[in-house]
Amino acid sequence: MLRIENVNKNFGKKVILKDINLTVKPGERVHIVGKNGCGKSTLFKIITGILKAQGQVKLDEEDYLGAMIENPGFLEYETGLENLKFLANLNHHYDEAKVRNLMKEFSLDPDESQAVSKYSIGMRQKLGIIQAIMENQNIVLFDEPTRGIDKEGVTTFLKMLDRLKEQKVSVIIATHEDIAGLTYDRVLKLENGALENV
Repeated sequence: MLRIENVNKNFGKKVILKDINLTVKPGERVHIVGKNGCGKSTLFKIITGILKAQGQVKLDEEDYLGAMIENPGFLEYETGLENLKFLANLNHHYDEAKVRNLMKEFSLDPDESQAVSKYSIGMRQKLGIIQAIMENQNIVLFDEPTRGIDKEGVTTFLKMLDRLKEQKVSVIIATHEDIAGLTYDRVLKLENGALENV
């Protein structure tokens, strides 16, 4: 279970997050909505440990965090499959059959020799979604996940989210607008540094 307690973050004198508290239960799907630049990506970077902040982020011992945070970075001159293999092997969790199936599900050819540098924004987003879930992570963060993705890809993403819910995976999705057809257990708004129920 993910617990965020009294998290505060400033950049210089600018307050980005103030006294953020959030507990996400297993299988819960939470939407954090807010304007561009309101601190959604910053909060995700704090949860994943990329950024330091005041306050605490607590995970249970068995929790395994996956995340797709704004403009996911890749090895630009490698293929999509090689990128996913590299990332999964960092934790020794590479399951090639699973990764290949996920790529096919999102209409990405695992045997395509094209380098990621030639990928469209939508294709990169799909790769980012796959890397966030390919190691059976049980808490997953998605930052503007459908940006640039085609209609078919969005439908695949929604089906994947339903599977994750059945598997009791906690999912937090941050967007500046609604994703058509997607329902949540809870919707929170991030505004002026504060996180409030909608």
